[in-house]
Amino acid sequence: MAVICVLLGMLVGAGVLLIIMGCRRVERRRLHFHIPQLNRRSPVVLGAGLFILGLILALITGWVVTIVIVPLIGLGVPYLIGKTERSVDIAKLEAMEEWTRSLSGILTAGAGLEQALVATWRSTPTALKPEVSRLVARLRARWTTEAALRAFADDLDDPTGDIIASSLLLGAQRRGDGLATILEGLAESTALDIRSRRQVEADAAKPRTTARWVTIITAVVLIGLFLTGTYVEPYKSGVGQLVLLGLLGAYGAVLVWMRRVAAGPKPLRFLGGKASRMIAGGMS
Repeated sequence: MAVICVLLGMLVGAGVLLIIMGCRRVERRRLHFHIPQLNRRSPVVLGAGLFILGLILALITGWVVTIVIVPLIGLGVPYLIGKTERSVDIAKLEAMEEWTRSLSGILTAGAGLEQALVATWRSTPTALKPEVSRLVARLRARWTTEAALRAFADDLDDPTGDIIASSLLLGAQRRGDGLATILEGLAESTALDIRSRRQVEADAAKPRTTARWVTIITAVVLIGLFLTGTYVEPYKSGVGQLVLLGLLGAYGAVLVWMRRVAAGPKPLRFLGGKASRMIAGGMS
């Protein structure tokens, strides 16, 4: 009977979550060179739905700790088993290479720098679309080319992006020939950078895969133990639930630490406002 109550509670909570997500009004706008804003309500809505699910389980089973555990598992497990920043960076690097080649081709055809930047927007790869969209929006809003490119470097937040942006800055200041050739060479060096980062990513994938499977197996085992009821019965008291919450929190902290160790340090940048603040912070 307890197992049936738990399953019913999970189904009701999932239904409430689906209703909340279905009632959200997702605004689909055409860009028209406006700076896109990320939808930050999605984690809040998901967290609210998971909180309701945990509350329903707490009312049905008496496990008050589920009010905390369910949202933490629902929001934390996708982070632990999802893509790392390295894999995302590699996808963005590939987009940078393709975009740089496209920009070089347009400049070779005789277009000016600002016109070429705007013209690349429609063919920009998806991984780089938000950054290029903001760059084009700033140029259309009559930002100076230098300010727009520096903001573009901050949006990319990558050392290779700094190299591309700095080359564009020099091209905007000197307005001479040869920028297309420089960009073509940058695309070639970016391709080499992609290959080296892929090798590093392959070496780091083994411990990350281990941590991912440990997380999945542990979650399945905990759910199974929770449904049986007998093994976790000592934790059902108030003190026992606090102990259980502490153990799960320590375990989750270890998994987060493993993920960060596998990810490694972020490469240092040299251009843009963020880089200037990092350098100033390091000197102080």
